[in-house]
Amino acid sequence: MKLFDLTGKVAIVTGSSRGIGRAIAEAFAEAGGRVVISARNAAPCEEVAAAIRAKGGEAIAVPARISDKAQLENLVARAREVWGHIDILVCNAAVNPHYGSLEQLTDELFERMMVNNVLSNLWLSRMVAPDMRARRDGAIIFIISTAALRASTMLGMYGVTKSADYALCRNLAAEWGPDNVRVNCIAPSVVTTQFARVLYEDPARRAAREAGTLLKRLGEPEDIAGVALLLAARAGAYITGQTIVVDGGTTIAPS
Repeated sequence: MKLFDLTGKVAIVTGSSRGIGRAIAEAFAEAGGRVVISARNAAPCEEVAAAIRAKGGEAIAVPARISDKAQLENLVARAREVWGHIDILVCNAAVNPHYGSLEQLTDELFERMMVNNVLSNLWLSRMVAPDMRARRDGAIIFIISTAALRASTMLGMYGVTKSADYALCRNLAAEWGPDNVRVNCIAPSVVTTQFARVLYEDPARRAAREAGTLLKRLGEPEDIAGVALLLAARAGAYITGQTIVVDGGTTIAPS
């Protein structure tokens, strides 16, 4: 049995023009999957898709803003048009425009973050679920964060949205489990991506974060991609409604 084989599977990965999303898309393609690369801007998406095709993989680029429901509908429709169905959804794209206290958070930023980080995941999940439920096979993965598990005076609102994603995951897993659709979360700590650069670009801040991690390093996008492959493939077929923490031991480090 090939536990990590995605041959013939079709996967949509949002936010896959760089960072964690790109690493996941590349891992899926290497495992034989057909990958839909999606992010806000077309050119970076096509660049990633072309790189995957150059290595013998199958990929198309469909740009979409996760805050725009019509664009997400087009994303899903395009995937079906090209490959007929969708087997895997990875909701990786997110925004974090607010670093600071909840006391300073504006209503506008609250709404923007909830739409981008939570409502978009519900939209996409409901769009792909009919295919999966009809075939009694599907995997949905939300990339959340350890910010969902720990309090923060600087990342509080981001943590609120990611906590909501975990609740969304559990409830969708309960609703769709009888149709063999699995819904799970991956919660990374700080990963060396452009999205998280404010958390590690200062050398002193980076050193402090590395010191607080049991493995004494920050995460790399590939560290997350391996777990996503597990959850998408046969290897993860009996896992649903769970959050897998990928943080180098940060959340269990002794104080």
